[in-house]
Formats: sequence, C-alpha cells, structure tokens
Amino acid sequence: QLLLVESGGGLVQPGGSLRLSCAASGFTLDYYAIGWFRQAPGKEREGVSCISGSGGKTNYADSVKGRFTISRDNAKNTVYLQMNSLKPEDAAIYYCAAAASPFGVLCKMTPDKSFSRWGQGTQVTVSS
Repeated sequence: QLLLVESGGGLVQPGGSLRLSCAASGFTLDYYAIGWFRQAPGKEREGVSCISGSGGKTNYADSVKGRFTISRDNAKNTVYLQMNSLKPEDAAIYYCAAAASPFGVLCKMTPDKSFSRWGQGTQVTVSS
C-alpha cells in the first residue's frame, strides 16, 4: 500500500514552533516532489511550500516565507516542514502530497492532479 503519513501537528501558542513530518511507505520519495498544503475551515486548500525530489529547489508561499523551512531526508523517506513564529492564521489542517518527478527538479504548490499521493492531514492549532 502506497501511503503518505503526516505527523507533528498539535496545539501551540502564537510565536511557537512545530515540526511536521511527512513519511512515505510503500514507495520511495526520491523521484517525487513534495508539496505541503493547508486548509482552514471555510477556505480553499492552499500551497504552503514545496521541495524538489533532489532537494535542490524549494519554494514558499509569501505568507510563510522566513518562518517555515522545508527539508527532506531521502534516506528516511521523509519530508519535514519546520514552522516557526506561528500565527493564529497558520491554523489549519496540513497535508503533504507527492508528485512524480523523474528528473528531480519539479517543485510546485498548486494542489492539482499532478499530486498523485496525499496524506490524511495533521491538525495545527495556534492559540493562546
């Protein structure tokens, strides 16, 4: 079974930090770009960050630049999203998704059909 599993969400105070993990099972992430997306109640799913299969290319939504850092450890088949200086508006369900990228250069944050694998999501709550 081909799965992506997110973990690391939780309740944090404004200004706090969380590290989300996206672990793959049943397939290797080496040839997949990974995107992190989030969806708050009543809002559309939005792209937060992406990383290419090689890890050499990353991108961030303007709203999280300078606060979030995406990274990957292909040896552990896991992608991480380090979230610092969290704000109440960062609260959402966070999803990771994988898009096939044979040449390792793809990095995109549009939640379209190119993302063939999605995790179940992890809740992030930012509140005092």
